[in-house]
Formats: sequence, C-alpha cells, structure tokens
Amino acid sequence: MADKGLNDAPQGAGQGSGSGKQNFGHVPVLLKQAIDFLSIRRGGTYIDATLGLAGHSYEIAKHLGAQGHLIGFDKDTHALEIAKKRMSEPPPELKDDWPKITLLHSSFADIAEHVAENSADGLLADIGISSMQLQDASRGFSFQAEGPLDMRMDPHGERTADQVVNRMGEEDLANVIYEFGEERRSRRIARAIVRARPIRSTAHLSQVISAAARPMKTDKIHPATRTFQGIRIFVNRELDDLEALVHGKTAGPPMGGAALRVLKSGGRLVIISFHSLEDRIVKVALREGAHSRPKRWEILTKKPATADREEVDRNPRARSAKMRAAIKM
Repeated sequence: MADKGLNDAPQGAGQGSGSGKQNFGHVPVLLKQAIDFLSIRRGGTYIDATLGLAGHSYEIAKHLGAQGHLIGFDKDTHALEIAKKRMSEPPPELKDDWPKITLLHSSFADIAEHVAENSADGLLADIGISSMQLQDASRGFSFQAEGPLDMRMDPHGERTADQVVNRMGEEDLANVIYEFGEERRSRRIARAIVRARPIRSTAHLSQVISAAARPMKTDKIHPATRTFQGIRIFVNRELDDLEALVHGKTAGPPMGGAALRVLKSGGRLVIISFHSLEDRIVKVALREGAHSRPKRWEILTKKPATADREEVDRNPRARSAKMRAAIKM
C-alpha cells in the first residue's frame, strides 16, 4: 500500500495540509467530515496531533472562539515554522474571536506529557507523510528525486534512512521492507541493496530497487514505493507512535493510549489514515475499547469514512484516506 496516494506523486493532506484557498498548493483531506465528527464546541480545547501546515487546525480554530484553545503537535520543525505563521493570521472577521494557539515540537505519542488528563474536547490525527515533505528533495522521502538518504520527519531524529540502507543486516532489512512496506519481494530487494552498498542517494536506491523488483503485471505503483514506505515508517517509528496514541502498550490503567488519557468523557477522537497498517491499528484499538469493561470508546464509524467522488476528483490524494471516529466514554 502507498501513503496518501500512489506513485510518489505530491500526496497532500497528511499531517495537516493547508487548504487550496489558503494557497498552500494542496487541500486537507476529509476536512468537512473531520469537523463534523469532532462536533466542535465553542470555547473548548482541541488537539491537532499532526499539525503539518495547519489546514485542519485553521478550520478547527474558526469554530472555537476567543475562549477556546487549539493545541498542535508536529515532529517536523519546518512544518511548525509555517504553521505558526499561518495560525497567527486569523481571518479579518475573526481577529477578535481567535482562540489561544499552542504549537509544540513533539510526537503525538507524547501528547499526554504536555496536555493535562481529561482536559481536551477533541483530538484529530492525520497520519503519514505530507506533500511538503515529499516535494522537498533534501528531506530524502521521494524516490523520484535525487536526495540524501534521510527520511526523518523530525530533522533532529537519531535514526536515518542511510543507517538502515547501508548498515542494517540483510535479514533485518528484508523484515523492515516486508513488515512496514508490505513488499512481497522484500528478500530479493534487501539482497540487492546489500550488494550495491554503499548507496548514497534516494535516486541510487530507487534504481537498485527497480532493478531487483521486476515489475509484476498487477503492479500499479512504482516498484520502489513499498520499500521507501517501509524504510520511512521504520526510521520514524510511525506505527509505534500510533500505537502509543490509540492503544497503549503498558498493562493496567489507564488503557487506550495517550488519546484516552487527555480526552474528557464525551471527548471525540478522529483519525485519518492512508494505508492498511495504520488503519488496522486504529480499528483494533477502537474495537477493543468499545468491547472492554468498562467501555472506553463508543465508535461513531462502523465503517471508515472515505472521500466521495467529488473530493477525489478535486484532490486525487484523498482516494486512499480512511477516517475513523469515536467518543470517549
């Protein structure tokens, strides 16, 4: 599966992209549905766990009023700089009715370290990679551009794609590509990568993968898509962070992860994911919470909400988005 669209095209929307009207070049996916499921209460406290370029946050802030509070989180310092500027410029008609804005450089896995327990009325998370990150070749996310083997969402993160590609053992590398990239040709690709070392750029890595992963007739995506996805998810510990947000790993109360801890009773959780690994984690966590004793979640989406044809036509990057929502009991 690919993230937020196929073929490494600019894929919008993840981690809070801006709206076209805001001249950000892409639109936030499932924006109306997100606002509807959050059921925003004027004067409330709401969290955008994946701030990005503040597309979702800006819309949430419009509904909060001067007594409200919007708290945004992002690992990416580049995105935070842009989001801070955007959120400091309310629409003229709301200049005197704009909520308090707090933006933090942090993973959403650590939300409970920054937000008081049982204090938030809603939490939105738009998981995955953003267009801005893909389009900046210097970040090393794209296999369609020459760039360094980096792939860190947090530029200060310790683990890089170079370490994975050039230092990891062949078996471990194959496991990363298979587990996080869902790539059936993982062993063949890992063997080719090890033999081609040292690999110094994204373009070089893409060439090695493409030569090793001979395209199958059923392929509709670039042969490097899944391998790049797998390496990126591993580098950024993306699934671990998502588990920490919605599920929690520790035994004993409180269960349900950081989201359950910071939300008030009646608070709403809305999560947008873009591939099956993410959606499965969210689905399982909410289902377990809905059937636990005591019950932790009331699920609002029996099936995930998806973009309609009009949105997909307007923004093809929305085609793989799935939204799940729940209320904390």
